[in-house]
Amino acid sequence: MERKIPKNFFIGAAMSGPQTEGAWKTGGRLESIWDTWSQERISDFYNKVGSYVGNNFYEKYEEDIRLMKSLGLDSFRTSMQWSRLMDENEKMNPEGAEFYHKVIRCAEDEKIELFMNLYHFDMPAYLFRKGGWENREVVEAYVNYARTAFREFGKEIRYWFTFNEPIVEPDQRYRNGFWYPFLKDAKRGMQVQYHISLAHALAVREFRKAKEEGLMREDAQIGLINCFAPPYTRENPTPEDLEALRMEDGINNRWWLDLVAEGHLPEDVLKTLSECGLMPETRPGDEEILKEGIVDWLGFNYYHPSRIQAPAEKTDENGYPKFSDPYVWPEAKMNIWRGWEIYPKGIYDFGMKMKNEYPNLKFFVSENGMGVEHEDRFRNEAGEIQDDYRIEFVSEHLDWIFKSIEDGAQCLGYHYWGLIDNWSWNNAFKNRYGMVEVDLMGNYQRKLKKSAGWIKQLIEEREK
Repeated sequence: MERKIPKNFFIGAAMSGPQTEGAWKTGGRLESIWDTWSQERISDFYNKVGSYVGNNFYEKYEEDIRLMKSLGLDSFRTSMQWSRLMDENEKMNPEGAEFYHKVIRCAEDEKIELFMNLYHFDMPAYLFRKGGWENREVVEAYVNYARTAFREFGKEIRYWFTFNEPIVEPDQRYRNGFWYPFLKDAKRGMQVQYHISLAHALAVREFRKAKEEGLMREDAQIGLINCFAPPYTRENPTPEDLEALRMEDGINNRWWLDLVAEGHLPEDVLKTLSECGLMPETRPGDEEILKEGIVDWLGFNYYHPSRIQAPAEKTDENGYPKFSDPYVWPEAKMNIWRGWEIYPKGIYDFGMKMKNEYPNLKFFVSENGMGVEHEDRFRNEAGEIQDDYRIEFVSEHLDWIFKSIEDGAQCLGYHYWGLIDNWSWNNAFKNRYGMVEVDLMGNYQRKLKKSAGWIKQLIEEREK
């Protein structure tokens, strides 16, 4: 690396409840949408490993938090599971609450700052059966869940987030049909995206209320986390390519940035959606609700850029407008195992976008990591995985982050995803992201990879 970690820059780990906890039928936890999919179509999951496994964080949280501390990390982000904290009557589940209190106390004892996210694609199944995010009743149920969490844990947690990657479910469940229930309906996808936006804003309002009532820490802050993949098109673009870029950036990035920075959705995007029949249904008073969505800071998940061009066909299989097609950049460097482009400069470009277009909004890199299949190939004689490719990946991204800070970006920290190998949706454990290995055949034993020692040394050598 060319640069050292700046003095006041935090370094931590990113995780999520549904991908780590396991214990899917323990402590009063409800069935989630992932459990439903796992039970109905287990063959959709890599090696038929469904939602029930995680990496056993439910039992190993103390060991894991101590491990983070041993590596020099100062913070970690996880998520409460709606399905663990609440029951079907929308009341708090005491056993679920006690688990999160124990995790919080353990982090505090180890002097690790805990960042708590409220939603990571893991809706309780009974609410999904009511229509999920298409149903405004479910929005209200989420707001009740957020209210309950703020009031139960408000004196213990400083940093809260309403959603992780709110663009993913509209895409994966509704527009692209990759996730259960495999829909391909752009109209319903936009409705879901709109309702998640309202849910975010209403949760922020509940946070502000709880804080005004003295139920939160005085220094508590709230934010939103999204995968703001910087969009690029080809050199010498046509007007149609630039239009594709406008809508791609508008739906995936500016939609959320305008909401959390300014309290509204981008007018040009809404105008286009209205003209092409994709405008979501709204209600009187919604604009006032969206004004409540302004946050204190932002999480930026970054794995790869978005490269797009004008669509070859104007409509999809259902007759809905298509705004873009993928574009394969001839110079792309690829993570061949995951199929994602590695483009560290994208993290810098996002920092400059924030500096120039949203200068009052601070952010941190809330996820960044490299997933690799069959890492056993890289194990040395001592049994340690030699993941030099991961060290290179993180090193290059950190260099661009630190350059963005030098050039005026207000980036406050970095969380690596996922420090400890975890279950990853229907990919299960196909691609391992961790700097710490999880032995699935050996009681979920944790084993350090080479990158764990590297990150520890990097933190020890930071600017004093």
